[in-house]
Amino acid sequence: MTQPVGHLIVTLHTHLPFVLNHGRWPFGSDWLSEATVECYLPLLRTLTRLADDEDITPTVTINLSPILCEQMANAGFQEEVQGFLQQRLEACRENRRHFADTGEAQMIALCDYWQKFYEDTRAQFESLDGNLLGAFRRLADRDAIELITCAATHGYLPLLSRDESLDLQVRVAVATHARHFGRPPRGIWLPECAYRPRYEWTPPVGPKSGKVRYRRRGVEEFLADHGVAYFFTDTHLVRGGRGVSAYREYFPSLRTVLGPEPHNFYRRGERSPYTTYRVASRGGAGQAAAFVRDPETTLQVWSRDIGYPGDEWYLDFHKTHFPGGLRFWRVTHPKSDLADKQVYVPERALERTRAHAEHYAGMVRAILSRSAKENGTPGVLCSPFDTELFGHWWYEGPRWLAQVFARLAPEEVAPITAGRYLDAHPPRESITLLEGSWGEGGDHRVWMNKDTEWTWEKIYQAEDDFWTFVAAGGWRRAPLLRRIVEQMGRALLLAEASDWQFLITTWSARNYAETRFTEHTADLTRLLDLARRVAGGGAPSWEDEEYLKTKEAQDFCFPDLAGHLEAAAQRTHPG
Repeated sequence: MTQPVGHLIVTLHTHLPFVLNHGRWPFGSDWLSEATVECYLPLLRTLTRLADDEDITPTVTINLSPILCEQMANAGFQEEVQGFLQQRLEACRENRRHFADTGEAQMIALCDYWQKFYEDTRAQFESLDGNLLGAFRRLADRDAIELITCAATHGYLPLLSRDESLDLQVRVAVATHARHFGRPPRGIWLPECAYRPRYEWTPPVGPKSGKVRYRRRGVEEFLADHGVAYFFTDTHLVRGGRGVSAYREYFPSLRTVLGPEPHNFYRRGERSPYTTYRVASRGGAGQAAAFVRDPETTLQVWSRDIGYPGDEWYLDFHKTHFPGGLRFWRVTHPKSDLADKQVYVPERALERTRAHAEHYAGMVRAILSRSAKENGTPGVLCSPFDTELFGHWWYEGPRWLAQVFARLAPEEVAPITAGRYLDAHPPRESITLLEGSWGEGGDHRVWMNKDTEWTWEKIYQAEDDFWTFVAAGGWRRAPLLRRIVEQMGRALLLAEASDWQFLITTWSARNYAETRFTEHTADLTRLLDLARRVAGGGAPSWEDEEYLKTKEAQDFCFPDLAGHLEAAAQRTHPG
């Protein structure tokens, strides 16, 4: 058999913040239901069909974030999705009656199209008994996909101030993944691809900024502690230079987020993104392999200006019909006014997925052929994307993905999961990584800026207060104190989610994000006050007991948290 020019690793990052039990529309559970109906179920349908095809193996590496898994496993998730589907089906019928009255034949046909889509999706959801995690697990058990994890609540790891907090995010992630999928994860998607090496650190904001400095461990050291073998990083963290933002065209306000110049002083252009590296910090204890994002194919799939999603025939996700929220229009042009959008034609869009899949497969072959010639050995091309791109931002994305795998000949380009590739091709070179992310500017500016500094000041104070109390001990043997401390831990983890800063910076849901963040930090403060009173011999009031029960029901995630808190607290904080 002819040796392929290289391997392709398609990686999907699947995450939403904890929205169940925190409102419904527009940014509560409807957000989760919409992602399930438009992204997760179509993706499962696509991957299952590919796995059943004897001639095609999907071999996708998929991260399901722990906090998303916790929501999907909850009974309330099924009720919300069913309610969302019912609302959409009613919208299809109501809109059809409206367009029948106005005599718009094309729109009537699209109402029928969407009604079939939602009916088929409801049938799929019910056939799975609402258990999406079980469906993903069955695909993993067939080796059709590889499931990996993310930090527990998608915490922005480089900016957390306490090693206990980083340890807890990774520790809980590994345990939650094993609980849902029956095995620990080999790999992890670092939230926002954000990385920090070992070095002497000072909090960037708050009263301790510039006044205390202490040695912080590199992110890879925490991964090694918990048996995580690999992660994904961006090209500029390996080579230096300017990062390529994945989100700029979907969140235009990111272009106004100013920050320092990129790492041009550290440019190392000779390092290829088409191989893996062993990452270790100087003086650190622990290492992990890193897969590097390919910038060329990434832009081709992400970009609405120069990439596939901006094609005139694809469904436009900006323009929706009121009432009901259905989409009836196509992109027409990425920069066209909403009033100028033309009616969607599903058949033409399907034709474009075939053409774009052929183009993408050709790009991958060309890039890997070039890399093989330059380096004298077959390489690996890593294309990572947010799962929500496939179905929501780009409705035709799942169909495109299926077409890609149908056009990849294994003797030319061999699709493979990250874990399998690592088994066959261990890293041959050890490197240190720059600090940064895959966000705008390649650094931390999307999550740490003038609009979000206040959130980090609150997080740093919450970390110090929480871990000081946990380290004092004695709480685990007192049932009531144990419950209070566990709920405090959940509040801290939920407050640490990077989603809140992202939503604030992009203005996409600023009020919701600020409210949610403030709610979780306020919960932690109130619970800490209660814990101190109980630890001092005081009795909780009736209101205290009802409040604790309410928070346990609302923020139900990570039921096995107490042991993880005690283990994470064993780390000695040098600050």
